[in-house]
Amino acid sequence: MISKSTIDKVFESARLEEVIGDFVQLKKSGSNFKGLSPFTDERTPSFMVSPVKQIWKDFSSGKGGNVVAFLMEHEHFTYPEAIRYLAKKYNIEIEETEQNEEQKQQANDRESMYLVSDFAQKYFEDILWNSEKGKAIGLSYFKERGFTDDTIRKFGLGYSLDEWEAFTKEALDKGYSLDFLGRTGLSIIKENKQFDRFKGRVMFPIQSMSGRVLGFGGRILVNDKKAAKYLNSPESDIYHKSKVLYGIYHAKQSIAKEDNCYLVEGYTDVIQFHQRGIENVVASSGTALTPEQIRLINRLTKNITVLFDGDAAGLRASLRGIDLILEQGMNVKVCTFPEGEDPDSFAKKNAYEDLVLYLQENAKDFIQFKASLLVEEAQNDPIKKAETIRDIVQSISKIPDRIQREVYVQECSRIMDISEEVLFNTLAQLGKKNVAEANKKFKKERKAFEVVKKEQAVEKIDVQYQLERKIIEILLLYGNRTEEFEDLLLKENEEGELVLEPELHKARVFEKLYLDLQQDEIELSNENFRTVYYGLISKLNEDDSFVIESYINGLDSELSKEVTSILMEEEKYDLSDWEGKDIYVKDKAESVAQLVGETILNLRCFLIDKRVSDLRQRTLEKKDGNNHEILEEIMNYHQLKKLLSTKLNRVL
Repeated sequence: MISKSTIDKVFESARLEEVIGDFVQLKKSGSNFKGLSPFTDERTPSFMVSPVKQIWKDFSSGKGGNVVAFLMEHEHFTYPEAIRYLAKKYNIEIEETEQNEEQKQQANDRESMYLVSDFAQKYFEDILWNSEKGKAIGLSYFKERGFTDDTIRKFGLGYSLDEWEAFTKEALDKGYSLDFLGRTGLSIIKENKQFDRFKGRVMFPIQSMSGRVLGFGGRILVNDKKAAKYLNSPESDIYHKSKVLYGIYHAKQSIAKEDNCYLVEGYTDVIQFHQRGIENVVASSGTALTPEQIRLINRLTKNITVLFDGDAAGLRASLRGIDLILEQGMNVKVCTFPEGEDPDSFAKKNAYEDLVLYLQENAKDFIQFKASLLVEEAQNDPIKKAETIRDIVQSISKIPDRIQREVYVQECSRIMDISEEVLFNTLAQLGKKNVAEANKKFKKERKAFEVVKKEQAVEKIDVQYQLERKIIEILLLYGNRTEEFEDLLLKENEEGELVLEPELHKARVFEKLYLDLQQDEIELSNENFRTVYYGLISKLNEDDSFVIESYINGLDSELSKEVTSILMEEEKYDLSDWEGKDIYVKDKAESVAQLVGETILNLRCFLIDKRVSDLRQRTLEKKDGNNHEILEEIMNYHQLKKLLSTKLNRVL
């Protein structure tokens, strides 16, 4: 168990915008930061980070919370894992209290798989550096590739001995479960025996964006036609190859800083580029590029440069990946290397400055690249040329932005020497075809859709919920402030009429709210709001230096999410950049007393309406028909409602 003092240090040191900035490209928006949601596929930012409050809110998915909540949502960390990650990031020494056997047993399966993978990485690395065979075979191979000691250590490279059970036996001796060795794919389990999956291979650990070991890639070093050259971990609860990019952990900060990501194919391409000084590079690890992998990059930058081998056999097939990138609304360039060279070999032979210059001069816009490649194939064949143009237009049709599409059509017209009108017509035909296919799909689902549509009802606004929510918001934001309030005293004038007389007095906001609600004997109906309300009143009463961040960090996950949602509600308007459109909204903080007064008055009016409705129901249920007292009470409530509504400038 991690000690409370360590947890407190972590929360004091961690800066939310720094931590989230490692995973999402954030841009300044007033006093906040905004970015694309890391939880949904979107093109317009709906993700807000408040450095002042140290909380975040994703308006597209509804998720929110503090720095730990982000890591738990995004990286699927447990609470202790998130604390450990932050402690490591901010160089905080972790103090631990002893765990009993029951607590150890409670570690979930997912966490156990991470622990096994982490052990495996350290084991393979230790074998590489400290065993005779590891140094003679594995380390020699990496040195031959031109990797330095620092580079090898940076990427945690290792070696798996060419023995059937070396790793599995060591893991079992250390107390790791055979079940999790099998589920991570590190060991292959048969009926009466088990053996190492990566026997006799150099090891490349595959890490998540936060640096957790998810799986491995292993390269065989002998010529064996029956064995695959590269072998990856199988799919598991923690490793999904379609959602992972090799090198993303080491590249994420550089990608965001350079606002560009180089996409290569292999592990060694990534490592060699890093060693040469270009760190904004990741690999699809030999698998076909997927939308999930592209969205991973999209969180950090809108720009991708795809690097192809000079003699890549499947170059045309690889072009499909470009269309996927375009579909995600990203900008894509392509760069090929001289014949016989790949990113690894080219980076190894050239100095940093020469490599950067080559990439700058040879990175072509995708349309130029595709045109030059396909035109070469078509040569003087008119039919093939027509197919080439249609192929390019097909790619342009994937681009969601209309202006970009038009610019690319103009570029295609110039390169291919064909009129823009023909290209636009072709683009329109493709659009109609896509619409027709979408309509066909829609018709199939229409029946189910109609059923759902009938079941949908207009959502009724819960007035009491909204008013109680507003009370919590006021307490959180302004609870400790001292304001001048106008109390309304109910008195009888000379004509015998009831009137509200104002009386000014100064008080702290939380005191005003508490006394008014207590005076009217109002109890918040929402259980979460009630818990937060009494907790806040108690905290504000005890502590003059109330700090929201500390308060949120002490809440359980459900209440923390609720409080974050309330605090960040106003921030979503920053996403629209009203000031950039010369629309200036008055700050609520300038009229806190008025806000408090109106909220209490509105709640009173609502509860009066509710009480009147209950009384009317009683008149209907009363069998003797003697409703005089009830009707008199209703009239009194109506009179009070009229006075309150006058104060709220409402007409009844």
